[in-house]
Amino acid sequence: MEILLYVGGILFMLIGLGLSIGLHEVGHLVPAKLFGVRVGQYMIGFGPRLWSKRIGETEYGFKLLPLGGFISMSGMYPASNNAGPARGVFRTLIQDARSANDETIAEGAEDRVFYKLPVWKRVVVMLGGPLMNLLLAVIIFTVLVSGIGVQQGTTTIASVTECVVPAESTATECSADDPASPAAEAGIEPGDVLVSIDGQPVSTFAEATAIVQAAPGDALDLVVRRDGAEKALSITPIAAERTITDASGQPILDSSGDPVVKEVGYVGMGSQMGYVQQPLTAGAQLTAENVSRVASLIVTLPVRLWDIGVSLVTGGERDPNSPLSVVGVGRLAGEVAATDAPILNRFAVLLQLLASLNVALFVFNLIPLLPLDGGHVVVALWEGVKRIWAKLFRRPPPAPVDATRLVPLTVVVAVLLIGMGALLLVADLFNPVDILQ
Repeated sequence: MEILLYVGGILFMLIGLGLSIGLHEVGHLVPAKLFGVRVGQYMIGFGPRLWSKRIGETEYGFKLLPLGGFISMSGMYPASNNAGPARGVFRTLIQDARSANDETIAEGAEDRVFYKLPVWKRVVVMLGGPLMNLLLAVIIFTVLVSGIGVQQGTTTIASVTECVVPAESTATECSADDPASPAAEAGIEPGDVLVSIDGQPVSTFAEATAIVQAAPGDALDLVVRRDGAEKALSITPIAAERTITDASGQPILDSSGDPVVKEVGYVGMGSQMGYVQQPLTAGAQLTAENVSRVASLIVTLPVRLWDIGVSLVTGGERDPNSPLSVVGVGRLAGEVAATDAPILNRFAVLLQLLASLNVALFVFNLIPLLPLDGGHVVVALWEGVKRIWAKLFRRPPPAPVDATRLVPLTVVVAVLLIGMGALLLVADLFNPVDILQ
C-alpha cells in the first residue's frame, strides 16, 4: 500500500507539472493568436514526438521528455538577408538561427509574424506564460488556505495542565509542591470550546493566547461552551516564562535561531489542532510571499548550486530550501503521499508543493536572458526604447532588433541551464532533500 501511495504522489505531481507547463504555453498561445500571429506548433515536452494533431494551422501534441514545452510562432525575429556561407562557430550559430526562423515564415503570411507586432503586444505574449503560472499559484494557494484552511490551534480545549512547572523543567508529572494551574483552578475541562475571554469573542486559540499572555495577574471573565450550553468562568493568568509560538503552535525563533522566551500570562491549557479557513485574500498574500522567497533564491542561485555540489561530493546534509529538479519534486511528492498522516494533511502538502512549483516557473521565466521569456521581453523593450529615441530626435524609425545576434549568449545560457539541471538531477538521486525529517 505504501508503494502505491508513493507512486500516486509522483503521478499527482507529474500530472500537475504537465498541466502547469501546458497552461504556461496556453498563456503564450492565446494572445499570440488574438494578435494574429501564425502559430505552427503547440507542444508539451521535448524530443521525439509521441502524438500530435493538426487543428487549423496549428499542430498540437506531446513529446517524449516532459521537461517543458513551447509554441512555434512565425517570425520571432526579422527575416534574414540570405547572406552567403558563414564562417566561424558563432557566425554559423547565428546563420542557423536565422535559417530556422525563416522557415517559420509561411508564404502569404509574411505580415502575421511576431516581430512585426507592436512592442506592447510582444510583451503581452511573452509575459502570458509566466503570468499563467502566477495565476495558477494564486488559485492553488487560495484553495489550500481558504478552502482547506491553515492548520492552527482551534478554540476547542484538548488538554488542561494540572500544575505549573518552570519552563526549563523536564518533569512530566506534578509534585505536591507545584501550584495548580489557573486553567485547572478555573474548572476548564478538555472538550470545552472557548467563546470569549475578557469580553472579547475568540475564533482561534491564537486570539485567546494573545489575550491571556497580555494579562498576567489580571482576573479575566471566560465563557466556554460545554455540552451545548455556555458556562461563565473566571481565570487569572500567572506570570511565567514561556516560549512564544505562532498561530500554528510552532516556536518563534530569534535572529540566532533560538526560541524566543518571554514572561507572559500563562494559564496551562492546550488546544486541538485543526484547519482554520482564511480570508480569500490570503491565497494572493501567500503567493506574494513565495514569489519573494523564490526571487531571493534565484539571486543566490550560484552559491546554492555550489553548496549542492559540495554536499553531493562530501555526503553532507543538503539545505532543505535548495532548488530541486523534476525528479526531486516527484520524490518529495511520493514521500509526502506515503507518510503516516491524515489524508487531508498529505493532500494539503501536495497542493503546497504544486503551488510553489508554479511560483518557481513564474519567477524563473522572468530572468532577463534568452531563451527565457524574460529575455524576449527585454528584446522587445529595447526595440521600444530605440523607437522612442528615434522619434524624440526626429530620426527614421530603426530597423527591428535582430535577436539572432544574441544566439551565442543564448547558447551559453542554455548550456548553463542544462548543467544546472544535470547537477540537480544527480543531487536529487544521490543526496535528496528531506523535508519530512
